[in-house]
Amino acid sequence: MNVIRIATRAACGLVLVSNAAAAQDPAAVALADRVFAQYSAASPGCQVGVSREGRVLVEKAYGAADLERGVPLTTASILEAGSVAKQFTAAAVTLLALEGKLRFDDPVQKHFPELPQYERPITIRMLLDHTSGLRDWGDIASLAGAPRGTRAYTHAHVLEIIARQRALNYPPGDQYSYTNSGYNLLAMLVARVSGQSFADFTRDRLFRPLGMTNTSWRDDYRRIVPGRALAYAPVPGALASWRTDMPNEDAHGNGGLLTTVGDLLRWNDALTKRTVGGAQGGAVVDSLTRQAVLTSGERITYAAGLVLDEYRGAPRVGHSGATAGYRSYLVRFPTQRDLSVAVLCNTYANAAALALGMVDGLATGLAPVVRGTVAPPAPRGAPLPTDSLRRLVGDYFSEEVGAALRVTLEGERLMVRRGAESPAPATQMGEGRFSVGGTTVWFTRDGSSGGQLMHVATGRAHDVVFTRAR
Repeated sequence: MNVIRIATRAACGLVLVSNAAAAQDPAAVALADRVFAQYSAASPGCQVGVSREGRVLVEKAYGAADLERGVPLTTASILEAGSVAKQFTAAAVTLLALEGKLRFDDPVQKHFPELPQYERPITIRMLLDHTSGLRDWGDIASLAGAPRGTRAYTHAHVLEIIARQRALNYPPGDQYSYTNSGYNLLAMLVARVSGQSFADFTRDRLFRPLGMTNTSWRDDYRRIVPGRALAYAPVPGALASWRTDMPNEDAHGNGGLLTTVGDLLRWNDALTKRTVGGAQGGAVVDSLTRQAVLTSGERITYAAGLVLDEYRGAPRVGHSGATAGYRSYLVRFPTQRDLSVAVLCNTYANAAALALGMVDGLATGLAPVVRGTVAPPAPRGAPLPTDSLRRLVGDYFSEEVGAALRVTLEGERLMVRRGAESPAPATQMGEGRFSVGGTTVWFTRDGSSGGQLMHVATGRAHDVVFTRAR
């Protein structure tokens, strides 16, 4: 058990600081020093926390929290956990379901009449397990020319973008596609159903009861958070050079959890002991770990804000996270004496690989690492001739995105331009498909009107249709 001491911080009053160093496991500390050796006072870095059967083995920080002021990263520094936050949002929704204030099979329109009716209902459970088919609002915002990080998005903005989408990635329940849209809606749902703000509800029902005193939400990115570590991105082409990369938006529930590895270990311990939500803890954990089943009957690894799979033959329960310059990973291994690892970084680190580096050195009886083979690239069909490309030129508009794209032909190459941006080349992939900066584009004819359609697919928005102006 951690020993807690009271420390005085100038201008910040009294704060609780973990003083677990004396009780930490020397072998685990030495392992962490090796795994995180690349981080120094001259670079941003990471926190790592490891526990087994509820006992902290190591809790340590490496690197800087603020490069401009030379502030070191400590275990008391507050970092953002990215999509690790989703399990907390799912827990809040589950508490309300257990209290009869909502049902997992409620159609989303029952609570969000702003949303359009789809051919098949989207349920609350589908939002939890990413089988709703909803497009990711961030991808739609990016297509419109205002990607996340360029605008201070609020939940009102998010809801407006989602409500514009008349089509889905697929019929609800048929497939899995990771999307932040569902979890932003879930955070809004908690506020609408509970009568409290999402931040207040989770503070009162989750964080405070579990002693997670360093955890809150970035529901106002301008709020002063004492001890917060800034997030950084490497400067392209410059060695050991950094620039700040902060999530300056208010949308949360999908991410936006401000926390420490110590608090995340407390959370994992509560999941293991089934004490999340008090007397209803067992039912909460059962709901969080209930893997989704598609309409085909296929069971997937995603549950409710948690992924249940295996690592080197050992069952694991975890989730990764990435928001702006923050990276995170939280995982537990029930058959490894409840081994838990939490990693929070304030730069573009592979937090999962760092966490699993700790697992490799502490777990027992793991299966050997199996190296996969790289599949050869798929053969490309014949490129379209110039005459065919010329017929695709024009201005295309999407009401769902709220933006227009202009397609031109320069020589024998299509170019795609959005607004006043510089045109981007469309590289032919064969069979009438193109790649534009990593986005896939193809063209069809409208069967009823005969008009030219341009289809755009991103990783989380599978087919957004733009219609050519006549």
